[in-house]
Amino acid sequence: MTVRKMLQHSGRLRPFLLSLLIIAVDQITKLIIIKTIPMHGVAWTLGDDFLRIIHVRNLGIAFSIGMGASEVLRSLLFILLPLGVLIFIGFYMVRSRELYPVHRWSLAGILGGGFGNLVDRLFRPEGVVDFIDIKFFRFLGLPRWPAFNVADSAVVICGVILAAAFIFNPPDDLRSERAAGPGSTENE
Repeated sequence: MTVRKMLQHSGRLRPFLLSLLIIAVDQITKLIIIKTIPMHGVAWTLGDDFLRIIHVRNLGIAFSIGMGASEVLRSLLFILLPLGVLIFIGFYMVRSRELYPVHRWSLAGILGGGFGNLVDRLFRPEGVVDFIDIKFFRFLGLPRWPAFNVADSAVVICGVILAAAFIFNPPDDLRSERAAGPGSTENE
């Protein structure tokens, strides 16, 4: 392998450090919550009950969707499917030459958050540990936003950044398709 190729690969692999950092911070914060706050307990509140640090578990996915599903269905939908998607994203990040750094770092953040929650699904039979609880003043009819964690935050924040990056700074292959216009081909 030439030096140039090694440098290209290192540039593609560096964002995985963010993935590892998110997984580590997510798991450390969850361990702190498990060790210090009893299940369904509240550790502290801030700003007239606006923000609370609590200890709850989620056997479902976002907003506790699927909590009543059978064990087999939950394993398929909440472990195997996300694992496949996360592996695909990882390979895409390494193999793609068209992605800009903002795309790679955003995808790495999503990977870190996804794997952070996947660790819980695999090794915590009581469910994913959630602990950040925010009052949203009846936003969407909810008295409080559903509790979340560091991994959830990483997925959402990096997902928004990734969407903005694709809109305002698309990868080269998408940019050339847009420039060619609808219905045209590059070989014309």
